[in-house]
Amino acid sequence: MAQRNLINEFYSLVEVDDYDGHYAKDIKDNSYFGMPLESIVAAEKRLRSAGQRGIAYFSMEYGLATSCYNKLSSQLPLNPKNSLPENAVFSNFRVADYFFVLHPDNIIDMPIYSGGLGVLAGDTVKTMADYKLPAAGIGILWNSGYFRQKFWFKYGQAPEKMRWDPYTYPGLIPLKNRIKISLKPEDVYLRLWKYYVYSHKHDAVVPLVLLDSNVESNSQRAKDLTDQLYRSDNVFLKLLQRVMLGFGGISALSELGYHIDTYHLNEGHAVFAFVAKARGLANDELEKLKKQFVYTCHTPVEAGHDKFSFDDLNKVLKKEDTDIIEKFGKEHSGLANLTLLSMNISSAINAVSHNHQKVMHIQFPKYKDRIQYVTNGVHPYTWVSQKFSELFEKFPETFPDFKNNPMILSRAVELKNNPDFRAQLWQAHQSNKAELCNFLDKWRLDKDAFTICWARRIAAYKRPSLILHDISRLARIAREVGPLQIILAGKAHPNDNLGFTYVNETLDKVDKLNEDYSKFKVIVLENYDISLGKLLTSCVDVWLNNPLPPFEASGTSGMKAILNGVLQMTTVDGWVAEVTDKKMGAFFGYRNSEGSVGNESDLHMNDDSEELYRALETMVSLYYKTNQAGKVNNSSEWIDMMIECICTAARFNTYRMLDQYKKEIWHIS
Repeated sequence: MAQRNLINEFYSLVEVDDYDGHYAKDIKDNSYFGMPLESIVAAEKRLRSAGQRGIAYFSMEYGLATSCYNKLSSQLPLNPKNSLPENAVFSNFRVADYFFVLHPDNIIDMPIYSGGLGVLAGDTVKTMADYKLPAAGIGILWNSGYFRQKFWFKYGQAPEKMRWDPYTYPGLIPLKNRIKISLKPEDVYLRLWKYYVYSHKHDAVVPLVLLDSNVESNSQRAKDLTDQLYRSDNVFLKLLQRVMLGFGGISALSELGYHIDTYHLNEGHAVFAFVAKARGLANDELEKLKKQFVYTCHTPVEAGHDKFSFDDLNKVLKKEDTDIIEKFGKEHSGLANLTLLSMNISSAINAVSHNHQKVMHIQFPKYKDRIQYVTNGVHPYTWVSQKFSELFEKFPETFPDFKNNPMILSRAVELKNNPDFRAQLWQAHQSNKAELCNFLDKWRLDKDAFTICWARRIAAYKRPSLILHDISRLARIAREVGPLQIILAGKAHPNDNLGFTYVNETLDKVDKLNEDYSKFKVIVLENYDISLGKLLTSCVDVWLNNPLPPFEASGTSGMKAILNGVLQMTTVDGWVAEVTDKKMGAFFGYRNSEGSVGNESDLHMNDDSEELYRALETMVSLYYKTNQAGKVNNSSEWIDMMIECICTAARFNTYRMLDQYKKEIWHIS
């Protein structure tokens, strides 16, 4: 009877559009796609309670790691569209490239993200669930995701449209609820979807509400609004996607009956949420409304700050809306600047690292006194490998509560002189590395060979080809110091011509390699995604990070790597600028002068590649002194640095991050 009442209570709170009854196979008794249903009922009640200070977290994208963390199950067969596709490999072992592809046997991550911003949003809502906060995520159901990356010889990256089936994705449900946003040219109708993000204990959830314009009552132009993430080839689609997130998100929260006190804008994409709330308000009411909005800026790069002409805005929005934007977001050039708008309507503004705060102070001097910083983090339960989680559990006196308190990893320093811990740490790493070698078995990786990886979104300031700048120098290191295994992965936005050029340049250089493959391997992987990111950040020896300072606001891939004892080779930018006193690997390269942002186009490739190679040579030498064909020197400085990585990971996680948000940004206990 209690279970029957729980089901009834769920359906009274969540209006599932179960038009053919198939969701009933996965929502029954106390089970929601294999997870506890009672956690959902409790969260839905909490968000509807007038006594709670609810938080609405708006983000254009969410990377939730649904393929590997809190993976929901379904009684329905997996639609092939929701399976990971085959991926090619481009390497200097051409025979393997020709005859073999990678066959990942897994479900795709829900394809509503493109890169680091989305993964940060996903890690944030997962931690909100761990903290049992009365919170809801607001995003968009991208019907075609971002894009599929294909490599074509001599042509670099060839983007392809991807297809997936949201109706059969485990845990994702359409709602009967519909909302309407009224624009000058037409009304746009949105279907609401929900995906429940569970805590690591499965005892709480954060509902993620997703907006979908692909409904029959809309025009084709309106249907296309939620087709593909980050369309930048059409200014109206770009603008309308942002309008839809803001206007639609506010309407969705009202439609669902959620009581929201704080609206958190994860980037300026969602700032139209304020415009929707501000209609018809007097000046004193606008000031009160501002106290409910907070804003996180994620980029110093010029392209990351959305700007629109008022001519374009006036074609889409009604005058009462453009008046609000003109009042709070018009810059000297006459354009509407969504970054300025976001800062002017928010009670709190934060950069995502201390270094980024300094850059924002230079870029926006009038806001210097208001711009705080909360350095990003990663969700430890998502990103720690199973082998390292098991390792920490083997030392309960040092890590007595790792499952509930990942910040306790700072105590790893207490085991620095413990020979058993050092030996098991290396063994755990080698077990992870063996998994990578097995994944790429046809490419003959050696788990006792030095392996370094660069993998992230491809953009000019991230300098993806820096390590390949001088191939002859790399080959000499491989011959004279020790074998090298280099792994590269990343996507360039389809309309980023410079990023596209870097992909092409990388493939072209790899194609021309004729070195001894047993000593010098370069492997480029297609379709860098979350599941591949988890494998790489936990399995390589060194994580390479070489953005041009100070244009990396934070960066989080290195945080995932240090959680698994992977050493860093990095320029001093983003979060790394806060740990230069830590012996976690090697710091190298250009540093912008204090008080100056510098030139985003001057990439310092020659000087920084030279510094990279000097650092690489030192690290390769130390590696082979540590690991001599499987015979390990457990007293090596290399293992000291692995322990330092783990200690540092105690700070760079989303628990410390959310503790700061609660206290400094949201002002909740």
